[in-house]
Amino acid sequence: MSVQQPTDNYLYQEVLVSPMYLAGSNGAGDAGFAPVAHWPHHYLDDGPCQLLVTSPDQRIRIGWFGDDFELWKIAASEEAVSSPRWTATFNHVTPAEIVASLTTALAHDYAEADAYEGNGRFLASPSYRWADAVQPLTDAGWPRHGGAELGTVEIIAPDGQAGVLIDNRLSRHDDEAVTLWSGPPGWGTRAEAIFSARTPTHLIAATAAVMADPAPVVRERHQIHREVAHLVSLTAVTPSTPQVPRAPTPLDVRRTAVTQAVQRAARFPRTAADLRVMAARSRTSASALNPSGSPAPALAARPSASASTPRRSR
Repeated sequence: MSVQQPTDNYLYQEVLVSPMYLAGSNGAGDAGFAPVAHWPHHYLDDGPCQLLVTSPDQRIRIGWFGDDFELWKIAASEEAVSSPRWTATFNHVTPAEIVASLTTALAHDYAEADAYEGNGRFLASPSYRWADAVQPLTDAGWPRHGGAELGTVEIIAPDGQAGVLIDNRLSRHDDEAVTLWSGPPGWGTRAEAIFSARTPTHLIAATAAVMADPAPVVRERHQIHREVAHLVSLTAVTPSTPQVPRAPTPLDVRRTAVTQAVQRAARFPRTAADLRVMAARSRTSASALNPSGSPAPALAARPSASASTPRRSR
């Protein structure tokens, strides 16, 4: 007995995926770059970085490495040419919507700094409290995992398919301090976002917050990894066009008036003479209306002789 293979229409059908953190990548970085679409874009043909988006002063750099395991590399520096103060990397499985939560916060911080001519919160020192970085997750009911190694803190999602690892055993500012993850272990199934030690706490919290958001994301069926498909909820996207009521045209108004008149006549029968009088009145009223249904100007109905006679020059 042969097994029927799914058709292309089925595989490329759009579905709503929940939870979002298990949706994987859709192969494009549009969602991650959308919050900074107004920033300078640099398309690089040579080298692993295919697209680099920078803040206008180039202190914030967002790189897209289309063929690498580390798909996104984001960094911020005190000066355009100085070494990064902090970095964040997202691997090829990470949903772009998670990256967007960070780029949205960066765009907000930069706009705020530009308005007040300051350094901006994107260069702020991190909080000394590790709980501040993951507060959106703990507020959403993600419990602390009791089996974490000494010197680390681990928060796990209620379904066990996502979490965050905080490493407090740091010696250098570029050490990996916070790792957000989701999905089963494996090259094609485990999403990871890694932040270095000096990453501002509010930026990590902004990124973590979207992982606790119950809103689904759109994917095509073939983009869901087969080892993750049984862990997510898929709902087919059905096209729906809202019917916006249009304004009635003059013809619609006239048709409604006729319909109402017929209904009144049915309720109150009239004689043949009455109907002839009503018809004559209706023709008289219609002749006094212009095509738009509004009363015609009296002068327009009977132009004066002087107006129709061309003037002659002497």
